[in-house]
Amino acid sequence: MSSHAQSNNIQHLYEGDQSKLYSGVMSHHTDVTSPESKSQVKRIWKVFWILLVITLAEVVVGMFFSHGLPGFVKALFFLGLTILKAGYIVSVFMHLGDEFKGFIATVLIPLFLFVWFIIAFLADGGFWLRMNDESPVRQTIHHVAK
Repeated sequence: MSSHAQSNNIQHLYEGDQSKLYSGVMSHHTDVTSPESKSQVKRIWKVFWILLVITLAEVVVGMFFSHGLPGFVKALFFLGLTILKAGYIVSVFMHLGDEFKGFIATVLIPLFLFVWFIIAFLADGGFWLRMNDESPVRQTIHHVAK
């Protein structure tokens, strides 16, 4: 009997050409009418509808209601919905929602620190740019050059 016929020896699938892993040889849901397959399809449709509602809310607000909103409120609204959508995508499709809370914190804390660093560096760069443009030395150079 060859090693390909043995159901408990799948090491050969990981050696060399790994296309067999993704071609259905290792498919766990061969019966689409099974309860596992139906629950998976139901979950996928739920994710689709949630992401569709969030996206439609962004589009409708952007097209019809964003003209009267202040810039800060508009930016906060779109940023909030984008973070909500990204978090849901990471939770479902990258399976972070199924992990332990400690692992989630291990992933999210550096992410928040990275975002905070970007915001801090942009704010600091903007401050120095503004300070450099408004300095008395810079003002006298501009007046002399004109």
